[in-house]
Amino acid sequence: MLDLHTHSSFSDGSDTPTQLAEKAHDLGVSAIALTDHDTTLSHTEMAGACERLGLELVTGVEVSLRDTQFPRSRDGVTKPRNVHVLAYFLPLDPEHPLQKKLASLRHDRDSRNHELVNVLQEKGFEDLTLAYLTEMTGNVDSIGRPHFARAMIDLHPELVGAQNEDTWNRVFIDWLGTDGAAYVSKTSMPIEEFVDAAQGSGTVFSIAHPLVNYVDEVSPTSIETTMPRVMASLRERRFVGVEAYYGGTSAGIRALMVKLTRDAGMIPTGGSDYHGTYKTDVQLGFGRTGDLRVPDEILDELKAAR
Repeated sequence: MLDLHTHSSFSDGSDTPTQLAEKAHDLGVSAIALTDHDTTLSHTEMAGACERLGLELVTGVEVSLRDTQFPRSRDGVTKPRNVHVLAYFLPLDPEHPLQKKLASLRHDRDSRNHELVNVLQEKGFEDLTLAYLTEMTGNVDSIGRPHFARAMIDLHPELVGAQNEDTWNRVFIDWLGTDGAAYVSKTSMPIEEFVDAAQGSGTVFSIAHPLVNYVDEVSPTSIETTMPRVMASLRERRFVGVEAYYGGTSAGIRALMVKLTRDAGMIPTGGSDYHGTYKTDVQLGFGRTGDLRVPDEILDELKAAR
């Protein structure tokens, strides 16, 4: 069993890389990809823990990029679509062009976080500061929207409600999500720019949770209408995978996505999108529904695509 989509405390997960590796080992995961947002700085600790435990580690990262070929229209305004991309087997040399792109994305994230703090303070979250968020995460580069959500609930329950799962979800829908009152976009880097920087490095790309990115209504009809066009376009832009085995979808939807991915001549990658206590309903290795199983042979296919 594989899990090719996980997060640690170096981005927006609650577990340290060591804790993450230990949990994966105890659950029987055979190989794991650590895909923190915009950074591979977590991989030194993760590699040591995985080597000690006999767990295969796939070097990975998740980045937020713009897809101009499938723009999103809202209220008469058309903008490039913000999508999440998974990169596997990427180089760790900080001087590599791909790592320089990651540094640029981290800068964009920092700018977004400063702006988001200002927006939230203007909307009544007066106690929420960047210093508070930095103390919470231990690293200013690790701050993500789950940390904002936790701070909003902890500091201003009078504005968002008491701590519970419903409040947590509403914070993202009402405030931090794409249609939220405090949404601030993080990056303007197009997919093509990031993929071009990896040329010749053996990095392989998969689109993360594609239904979240591209489908407004998750139903077999809308998926069959939309995703073949999206997959064909991504394949032309040097993507080899689609996260068809996604931990947040049902078994039936996963089966449909695997079929469409194979029909497109691509590899159905997969993972839980584990964030620890920041997504309490998502199990490492097993996803939200508990029945996720990413076949071991998927990793062999990804290695062959390098």
